[in-house]
Parts: sequence; structure tokens; C-alpha cells
Amino acid sequence: QVQLVESGGGLVQTGGSLRLSCAASGSIVRINGMGWYRQAPGKQRELVATITSGGRTNYADSVKGRFTISRENAKNTVYLQMNDLKAEDTAVYYCHAFVVRMIDSEFSYWGQGTQVTVSS
Repeated sequence: QVQLVESGGGLVQTGGSLRLSCAASGSIVRINGMGWYRQAPGKQRELVATITSGGRTNYADSVKGRFTISRENAKNTVYLQMNDLKAEDTAVYYCHAFVVRMIDSEFSYWGQGTQVTVSS
């Protein structure tokens, strides 16, 4: 059993900040890549940011310079610091992780999503 639980979503004004957290728990040997994805109404789910177990990051062009992904491996937690939020950032944000439960057994997990709404 592995669960990913997001927190930190909410309503903010344009230019504001939020920090999303995603904590993984359960039968975990190791977590490899982790990331954040988002889906806005009428749009497909898109990658926001990813981070490897070694800390290498990747960002969507639309959030570069504004968002920062980080992780605390000892806590099995990934964060997304979101600064200078814009209306177009409004979406449901989903946490994702590749979790190793047994040797050579990697599983893909998704959180339930957390709503981020940005308005003036």
C-alpha cells in the first residue's frame, strides 16, 4: 500500500504564492522520480515540474522562474513552491511518484489532486 496525499491548495490573488506538499506513505523501499502535473478545465493534464531522486529538476516553460520543486527524501515528500501566481495557473494539481516497493518493482502513483485557484 502506497498513498500520496497533497496539501496546500487554495484560493490566492494574482501575484500571490502557495506551497503545495505531497507526502508518500506506505510500503516504500525508495521513491525515484516525483513530480507535479495540473489540469485546467477544458485542457489535458500537463507536466508542471519533476524532480529525480538525485535532485535534478525539470519545469514546464510556463512556470520557469516562478515555481520551484524540491523534495525531502527522508520524509518521502515533494514540494512545489508557487510564486507570482497568474490566472492561467488555475488548475487541479496532481502529485505523482514512481515508487519502488520491491527490488525491480516500480509502480506509478498519483495523488487525488488539490485545487489551486488564482484570481484578482
